[in-house]
Amino acid sequence: MVTISTPATLESFRRFIISSTCKSYAPRNYLEDSEVFAEREDNLGAIYVEAADKVTLKKIRDIKFMNARDVLGIIYNSKSGNTSLKWRQIRRMEGKVTGEASPNSLTNLAEAGVLTLDWVENYLKKKSQEEKTTETTN
Repeated sequence: MVTISTPATLESFRRFIISSTCKSYAPRNYLEDSEVFAEREDNLGAIYVEAADKVTLKKIRDIKFMNARDVLGIIYNSKSGNTSLKWRQIRRMEGKVTGEASPNSLTNLAEAGVLTLDWVENYLKKKSQEEKTTETTN
């Protein structure tokens, strides 16, 4: 598990959730609409969108597609339980993602633009330094 704490746009986190859950079967117009979000019930790995205005569009499989405006926060938990992330609004469409992510989720976070190449490089440097420190103390 990797601890995440990074600034991210609402759109990049929306893309991460869709690619992690329903990209293969979501209607194309939902994928392209920045106001459409995926939600899922608690027992399946909860995904919840906290917004000032939210309307259910359609349920496909275990995902409810929501039209949401003025999003304040999003809670994402993977089905496996290995990833638990929260996006919190800081200013309009800008926010911060915090939590724990699995290696698979890291890939999706990077592809969606939540994690930048700089973030990944800094993380790898930090891990490399930690391993060197562990090796010299053993």
